[in-house]
Amino acid sequence: MESERNEALRKRMKPSMEEREEDQLSNGTVMEITEKEQSETNNVGSEEMEANISQILEKIDRFTQLVSELLESGKTMFKELSNEFEERLFMIHKEQMEKWQEEIKELRLIDASNEESNSLLNNARYLLQNPLS
Repeated sequence: MESERNEALRKRMKPSMEEREEDQLSNGTVMEITEKEQSETNNVGSEEMEANISQILEKIDRFTQLVSELLESGKTMFKELSNEFEERLFMIHKEQMEKWQEEIKELRLIDASNEESNSLLNNARYLLQNPLS
């Protein structure tokens, strides 16, 4: 498994790097020292790194909670606005319908009055045209 990994690394490296890699592989102590140094660095840095990661995760959780709260309050606000808009629109419609109904009543009263006046005028015209027939 490790030989496959080393082979893959060699294929990726430049020729001069391959030579250095072969020198280091032939001298196993250099690799062991490098691995120990890396593991010591990882161990020393890992506690600090974990603390930093933990802080970032806490920030993510707080931000996610804030976004969730904003979404919920936004939904609530839009629902309230939607309900108010709908009620206001219905009220405007109702008021306009009542206004037009009132106009229709007035027009009918005017029409009835005009018909009555027209009938009186027709009667008067008939009487004037045929005074004592």
